[in-house]
Amino acid sequence: MSKLLYAELSEKVLGAALNVHRELGPGLLENAYKFALMHELDERKIKYQTEIPIPMVYKGQKLDCGYRADFLVEDHLILELKAAEHMHNLFKAQLMTYLRLSERKVGLLINFNTELLKNGVIRLVM
Repeated sequence: MSKLLYAELSEKVLGAALNVHRELGPGLLENAYKFALMHELDERKIKYQTEIPIPMVYKGQKLDCGYRADFLVEDHLILELKAAEHMHNLFKAQLMTYLRLSERKVGLLINFNTELLKNGVIRLVM
């Protein structure tokens, strides 16, 4: 799968996240970044949904296990936000799980609690 899959959409979302980080800086709760990013995406007319249920299929049955993606952007890109002291491998595993269960191919993990936002971004292509 090409690393360029939804690259333009990823760049637009990252641009919006960068504006949020420039304005707010690190140190706030995840929810503050979520609402600010919603505002940025609205201004850019980027379609998104929040708190998207991600069901798990077990033996042919869809089970709602409580998994929820922070954002689904333009019905293609899963976006997970964090405001954590460190970028844990568990966060990446969470995004990979959401991609697999939702059958989406591209995801962004953004940790706003960094001095430089670029140090808090992981883009995954499955």
